[in-house]
Amino acid sequence: MITDHWPLFGLRVTTPRLELRLPRMEDFDGLFAAVARGVHDPDYMPFNFPWTALPEPERSRKALQHHWHQWASWTPEDWTLDLVVFHEGVPAGAQDLSGADFPVTRQVSSGSWLESRRHGHGLGAEMRAAVLHLAFEGLGAQWAVSSAFTDNPASLGVSRKLGYVPDGIDVYAAPDGRQRLFQRVRLDREAWLAHRTVPVELHGLGACLEMFGLGPAG
Repeated sequence: MITDHWPLFGLRVTTPRLELRLPRMEDFDGLFAAVARGVHDPDYMPFNFPWTALPEPERSRKALQHHWHQWASWTPEDWTLDLVVFHEGVPAGAQDLSGADFPVTRQVSSGSWLESRRHGHGLGAEMRAAVLHLAFEGLGAQWAVSSAFTDNPASLGVSRKLGYVPDGIDVYAAPDGRQRLFQRVRLDREAWLAHRTVPVELHGLGACLEMFGLGPAG
């Protein structure tokens, strides 16, 4: 089985409404369809790289390359776990979790997107809560960081709800030449414990720990 060689394909994170896992080849059509239905207001770009504005088939090809690159470049010292978010059994978005020198730093970062028609139902917070549980409970993280443009209140609201606190500002030159500001946010283990409300279950993590640079005991 493929999980004998790449155990990450057997890792699943589940919540009452969502399942997060690595995509199979047959999942990509559904993922691309979610993007095509819309991820954000056409007049607002929430991402530092405007990937949703690319024309087809370039957008889908680059998305495939992105996922393949994450798999091919994975090392225990530098990894990004890019999970597809399934809601009601179909792809609805993506949630990633990254770590660099994680056994030493014990810090992770995250990013995500969710199709627009599923906004406003708490799913963004639920999918972030899922990977935070993976990070803190499953992998033994001490900190989680994230960021969003200062004019993206929805993303920053999710972070506040989950216990993140402001951690400084970064300045970014957008592709259209405008200056935009990123708000960095940070969450420590104590704040995570105090704010977690979503039941999360981890499946198949034990076989993956070595790939995160951790021993069998996590």
